[in-house]
Amino acid sequence: MMRVGFIGLGNMGGPMCGHLVASGYEVCAFDVNAGALSRLVDAGAEAAGSVSECARGAEVLITMLPAPPQVEAVWLGEGGALSALAPGSLAVDMSTSSTAVGARMVAAARERGVDVLDAPVAGQSIGAQAGTLAIYVGGAEQAVARAWPLFEAMGDPDRIFHLGPNGAGYTVKLLLNLLWFIESVAVGEVLSVGVRAGVSLDRLHAALVGSPANSVFLERDVRMVLDDGDYDEAFPMRLVTKDLGLAVDLARDVGVPVELTALVEQIHRRARAQYGDDAGEISAIRLYEDLAGVRLRLGRT
Repeated sequence: MMRVGFIGLGNMGGPMCGHLVASGYEVCAFDVNAGALSRLVDAGAEAAGSVSECARGAEVLITMLPAPPQVEAVWLGEGGALSALAPGSLAVDMSTSSTAVGARMVAAARERGVDVLDAPVAGQSIGAQAGTLAIYVGGAEQAVARAWPLFEAMGDPDRIFHLGPNGAGYTVKLLLNLLWFIESVAVGEVLSVGVRAGVSLDRLHAALVGSPANSVFLERDVRMVLDDGDYDEAFPMRLVTKDLGLAVDLARDVGVPVELTALVEQIHRRARAQYGDDAGEISAIRLYEDLAGVRLRLGRT
């Protein structure tokens, strides 16, 4: 079995690393959070004392980090991971990061003879725990083939997508996040208006799910709110607004005007300002509930 390093053991990275351990890989793990690292050691991983120690000796090094600044610091900063990787090893960033940071990482890795993949994921913490994540991969075919068994251990084999060269994975992940957050705003508006207009939420939701306007968000994801009042704090608003800001940056970089994206970003920034950095990722719907004076809960009048 190949030796794998894994850096970043939060709500997503912890379970992902755990699946690699359970699959029999020799895993060395690191996180600045001692508790998170301890849980992986209890599961069978070896603990590293630093980023460079985790990278040293790894055939494949994976990172799952909050945002581009952390990605750049871990890979390219002083004592960073790339400086400790041996030529011929593989660097895989599974964070939702920027194509600009990714390009700097690829350039630095090339000088060391290290291959790079960007492979961000989707599926929320539930998918990370279940090992059913979708994985969006950018990089060379040979490098993708090398990492594929690791991806299958962490994700749904039918939803691992090789999308093109380096940067393609980051791009698609930003776009799917953007579409999801657009839908959260649209669904919040539609359901709030319908309930205020006197339609039963149960009947309204059922009618929309059975219509041409149905979506995975409307049918499945929003049920966290409608069933349990859960706005999904596993992915906080500080990361939502980070992702939306990266999407706006991407659109600007490629020269596409995105008026709707800009508005949706501002709605989510308003929700973050109102409910806090750690509020759940579906908190935009809470904004509409408060504006309409309703609570969108199925089975309630």
